[in-house]
Amino acid sequence: MVRTKNSFDTDWLFHKGDIPIRYAVKAGMTGGITDCEKLEEGDWLDIAFVDKSVDADSVPKDWVSVHLPHDWCIEGDYINDPNLGSRPASSGYLPTGIGVYVKVFDIAKADLGKKISLEFDGVMRNSTVWVNGHLMGTHTSGYTSFMYDLSDVLRYGDEGKNVVCVKVDATESEGWWYEGCGIYRHVWLTKTERLHVAHWGTYVTTPVVTESYSDVRIRTTVENAYSISAAALVTSTVIDKQTGEAVGSFSSGGLIDSVSNRTFEHTVLVVDPKLWSPDTPHLYQVLTEIRDRDGKVVDVYETTFGIRTIEFTTDRGFFLNGKPLIIKGTCNHQDFAGVGVALPDRIIAYKIELLKEMGSNTYRSAHHPATPELLDACDRLGMMVIEENRKLDSSPEGIDNLKRMLYRGRNHPSIIMWSMENEEILEGTVMGARILQTLSDVTHAIDPTRPTTAALNHGWNGGGYAEAVDIVGYNYGQREDQDVNDHVTYPNRIMIGSESASCTTTRGIYETDEIRGYVPAYGTVYPSWGCTPEKAWSDVVQNPFLTGIVVWTGFDYRGEPTPYEWPCINSHFGIMDTCGFPKDSYYYYKSVWTNEPVLHIMPHWNWEGREGELINVRIYSNCDAVELRLNDVSLGRQTMIPNSHLAWDVPYESGELTAIGYKDDVAILEKRVATADAPNQIKLMPDRTTIQRDGKDVVVIRVAVADAGGRIVPTADNEILFKIEGSGTIIGVGNGNPSSHESDKSNRRKAFNGYCLVLVQSNGAAGTINLRASSAGLATETITIETV
Repeated sequence: MVRTKNSFDTDWLFHKGDIPIRYAVKAGMTGGITDCEKLEEGDWLDIAFVDKSVDADSVPKDWVSVHLPHDWCIEGDYINDPNLGSRPASSGYLPTGIGVYVKVFDIAKADLGKKISLEFDGVMRNSTVWVNGHLMGTHTSGYTSFMYDLSDVLRYGDEGKNVVCVKVDATESEGWWYEGCGIYRHVWLTKTERLHVAHWGTYVTTPVVTESYSDVRIRTTVENAYSISAAALVTSTVIDKQTGEAVGSFSSGGLIDSVSNRTFEHTVLVVDPKLWSPDTPHLYQVLTEIRDRDGKVVDVYETTFGIRTIEFTTDRGFFLNGKPLIIKGTCNHQDFAGVGVALPDRIIAYKIELLKEMGSNTYRSAHHPATPELLDACDRLGMMVIEENRKLDSSPEGIDNLKRMLYRGRNHPSIIMWSMENEEILEGTVMGARILQTLSDVTHAIDPTRPTTAALNHGWNGGGYAEAVDIVGYNYGQREDQDVNDHVTYPNRIMIGSESASCTTTRGIYETDEIRGYVPAYGTVYPSWGCTPEKAWSDVVQNPFLTGIVVWTGFDYRGEPTPYEWPCINSHFGIMDTCGFPKDSYYYYKSVWTNEPVLHIMPHWNWEGREGELINVRIYSNCDAVELRLNDVSLGRQTMIPNSHLAWDVPYESGELTAIGYKDDVAILEKRVATADAPNQIKLMPDRTTIQRDGKDVVVIRVAVADAGGRIVPTADNEILFKIEGSGTIIGVGNGNPSSHESDKSNRRKAFNGYCLVLVQSNGAAGTINLRASSAGLATETITIETV
């Protein structure tokens, strides 16, 4: 057998709330059931619980069956308690707590003697794991991966069934935003022979890259878990992932001491390399093959990588593959409507796709290491990544978590820099600088190919703090032009706008509403540290040494409600809302970040009762000029202001606003906004009509309320009821309303300013999924999704 890595996500039992965990069955024993004792069918509950109400022959009381990823926090009810979370309302007014997961599984007799490990991509937050009553360990970070070797404590074949029990304590937060609760990332069961590639055991670099060739250097650590020395022949084959063709190979061998490891170094020459970039995210793969002294293949290990070069300069910004590239980034937390932080892989990719459509090329994982599947999606789709360490912490635990992030991520071509911390209280102090220098040194030792940075909020220049990293991140450096002034004072400093704008807007809202907690979409409301999107982007255009900006944030996120607290449950910072519906500012960024012709009119044109009042009409565009017409009457043509917007004050009358965009005096684009009539029908707009039937794939269905003529009603708030039949399940709903207290785990949702969202996941069965949407007084809509 060679390596297998199988999903361990299905068929868990979950109990919300604390219970005593029995880790020994016999009095005076600490190791659980002995290997010689049989575990009969149904008796497994006895080693996991001491709850006397448990019936060992059935699903225990107050337990539910779940599949991972799972976030139990999103399933709760909102409570107006500002003490929830590490800061007022930071958890989004949802209570956290403690939960317990249990899974029963079999291990074949033939697996005896192999190395079998259980790997968790992320558990929020403190987790303790027992297997067959044996305490495996505790992991306190909610954002880093961890694994346990189960080989010694498993039951093989007729020795009995195996039980893994995971207790998750999420009562304490790591951050000040919504973090969720539970096993919210994937879990994997990996089996290898005792001679195998070590965990995260390959490191691929491309130190020499030209148009005609690239050196691919591969360092492979092979682990020998036998009690005697072992000979290994290691072969590294580089494969073009797009074509599947091998483009080069190298082999070497040697003896590895017992219970030890050895690193083998190979260099493979790739001719005419295809370079990775956001526009051409070409990927390669190293296939590592281990043979024992008899020539038998005992392990095969796959490593995805890309060939590209990065360079950061003091005065000209960033260069990718030798060409200048402005970083057009967004900061993002990890949640999404309907699922909390337990994002299926498809939702992760969907978010990246939305950002790319807007023109973004960089994703800052704020303020923690990203899930592995997000890095995979960024590699595949072409999104550069600033991967961020959670804390400024050089304790053994802090260094361990940093190393986990580095070893796991360093082969991803999407990652262009490592961020050591964000806005820590010790910034600008001598002690803070010592800690930061230690983190930076550890990072350079593990991965010397990428620069380190830190996202600094204050005290940039105190205590030698800024000198401890390669690139100085300026969070909101536009305050008193500190970033520009620092460039004059420190001309040899490499800089980046690591966090910018922080402008608050509510989708579809054009006036301040303090009662409901809404702010206008014009972008006129921002905190003291923030600025408008136009100011943030103009600073970069005028000052190339700033390298680029990373906007706070790509999406609204739960928790940290800003600028209002209750009834608001999430922030208003996003360029898109929690469902991924664009706000008006989305089109500003698209107009300056892409070469695609853009023409956008705001606001909507439904202002009944305000006839004759002046309505501020704003245009975002990258055309040369724009003409605005109301009911076929021209309101004039204006020359487009670079990196800005156009505005008209228009006396309201119902009808149709038309914007016409011109290039070189030729009309190339036309957009209309019409007054909609009363709600009449539902429109269902799936992102795809065919999905995998693997029980994991998800279709994202945007739901709109329209009038009889098909125009979206921009003020509609009708409640939509969803009914599903066939090979799918509704896993969540949302509407982007920052003050909605409706459950995300439901089959119904009110529209917010014309839109809501439903997420449907395949259930593993072949066939079709039929989704029906209905609402009182509206025409029903049904769509069919094929599963393949």
